[in-house]
Amino acid sequence: MGTSQYTGVGTAMITPFDKDGAVDHAKLAEFVEFQIAGGVNFLVPCGTTGESATMTEEEQFAVTKTTLQAARGRVPVLAGCGGNNTAEIIARGKHMKALGVTHILSVSPYYNKPTQEGIYQHYKAIRKQTGLEIVLYSVQSRTGSNVAPETVARLTEEQVIFGIKEASGSVQQIQKICDLTAGRLQVLSGDDAITLPLMAVGGVGVISVASNVVPGPMREWLDTMLAANFDKARALLHRLLPLFEALFVESNPIPVKGAASLLGLMDATYRLPLVAPAESTMHLLKQALAPFRGK
Repeated sequence: MGTSQYTGVGTAMITPFDKDGAVDHAKLAEFVEFQIAGGVNFLVPCGTTGESATMTEEEQFAVTKTTLQAARGRVPVLAGCGGNNTAEIIARGKHMKALGVTHILSVSPYYNKPTQEGIYQHYKAIRKQTGLEIVLYSVQSRTGSNVAPETVARLTEEQVIFGIKEASGSVQQIQKICDLTAGRLQVLSGDDAITLPLMAVGGVGVISVASNVVPGPMREWLDTMLAANFDKARALLHRLLPLFEALFVESNPIPVKGAASLLGLMDATYRLPLVAPAESTMHLLKQALAPFRGK
């Protein structure tokens, strides 16, 4: 499928808003440059970290287009295109394809809580009707339902998906997915803190929140694991772990956007129902970022 490019560290990009709450496309283009300069392997706009839930379809298309234009082919772009209405995702996917998108990250349907057969048919329909390459995003803490390893294996076997962003929090489930798909599926971590065990059992990368603010250190860390140098990876994790913890003391992306504001990357402007982080969170973020200043 020509999808090996989606390995290493991909950034689940935050979206800059101006003081009036509109998408700041100039700042977004600058942020893409910051990410590429930091060495990330690929970019993921319009995911949940990008506050896609509060964006209109037109805004999502515009953010994706700006990301593609700013990246200029230097790194691949895995565009967020998910939801709980299959027909709507297909329509949105066709529009994104017209923009030049070839690969999408699509979260398993939330709230509806479909059966495993429903999840299978959902992704099969998207793949068949759009022709887009799909990374399935499994995050049961947000969707309310799990994507079973057997369902993942079935989707892999039929070439409906080429990858999975696994954020179940279960190392046992990750191990089973890697075992059942036996190298035919690109398994990516959806949780920075669980990346090392995922890589140890056959994963190939992470779609990261932390790389929004520390792209260089995240690329260095992923490179050590891709080279199977887990001694060095554990040493690097010791420095990264306080940041991972600080970035999730409040709902994502509240802390990471606060961290980005501390680095001067963008304002900490959110759309309701998300609000600015507490002062205690900002204090934690300052401490966690301190070892990476100038990196």
